[in-house]
Amino acid sequence: MVLAAVAVLLAACSPSNGAADPAPSGTTGGAEAGAAAGGSGYPLTLDNCGVAVTVEAPPERVLTIKSSTLEMMLALKVGDRVVGAAFLDGPVPPEHAAAAADIPVVSEKLPGPEAVLTHEPDLVYAGWESNFSVEGAGDRAALAGLGVLTYVSPSACKAAAYQPDPLTFDDVFAEITEAGAIFGATEAAERLVAEQRAQLADVPVDRAGRTALWYSSGTDIPYVGAGIGAPQMLMDAVGLENIAGDVRDTWTSFSWEQVVADDPDVIVLVDSTWNSAQKKIAQLEGNPATATLTAVRERRYLTVPFPATEAGVRNVAAAQDLAAQLAALPGGPGR
Repeated sequence: MVLAAVAVLLAACSPSNGAADPAPSGTTGGAEAGAAAGGSGYPLTLDNCGVAVTVEAPPERVLTIKSSTLEMMLALKVGDRVVGAAFLDGPVPPEHAAAAADIPVVSEKLPGPEAVLTHEPDLVYAGWESNFSVEGAGDRAALAGLGVLTYVSPSACKAAAYQPDPLTFDDVFAEITEAGAIFGATEAAERLVAEQRAQLADVPVDRAGRTALWYSSGTDIPYVGAGIGAPQMLMDAVGLENIAGDVRDTWTSFSWEQVVADDPDVIVLVDSTWNSAQKKIAQLEGNPATATLTAVRERRYLTVPFPATEAGVRNVAAAQDLAAQLAALPGGPGR
């Protein structure tokens, strides 16, 4: 049955079989409950990155792709509906470890259609819009034809009419609210948003006027946080001025020459299993050009775990942690 479904899916994944997209609303998403639902909230019609998705009832078998989507499910207390998780960016936070312990990992990378369909999901929840493709987890229209709903984190929509520009915490909270509506966890979503709004309000903002480089990856060419995504949102939250903030993108390739010219006061290091913060520090301190940077000489490093660098339930905690690290740094921004 699975092989037959995969064959159908692959056959359907051609440019001539695209989904009929609704007209862009100019927002990052939207939901409308059907009047026939009698107050239940279903059916729920979503405009998700320009794709119409109708949820008839709370999904019971969900396959998540990327850490941000799994952690959303866990934070909403519906992790028991996750039949498989894939393409995880690192371990879940300690408070969710027990709930995640028995969730099978479908693939360490992006799963293909066969791996997806083997788990018989009624919804695939993806952290990136690009997760759905012929080469990836499957085309959205083709999956819909097999009865599998698809949903993309709204912050990851790439079309201009849907991509947050810039991403804000209100966008993050809107996704929590929408996910709560999808999974029948509206009260849990409301509580989570209220808790996170209160926590965000207490994050201290550094007033020293420090500049920062958000360094994610890359050796010859650094890949850095740009001006409209989660890195910019988090730097704004703690009072850091992003040296790549004028680049209208979520992430961007930069140049070491520009980093040296800007000489940031602080470097935010993304810590991942495949490219740790310590590895980046060794590279920065071992390269004669970057070793002269103020932040490197003064060891003004902040670290953030990779799963917290994408829009999701970890962002507020990441802001709290970055603010605490910033307050503990030696010296001020002075040159």
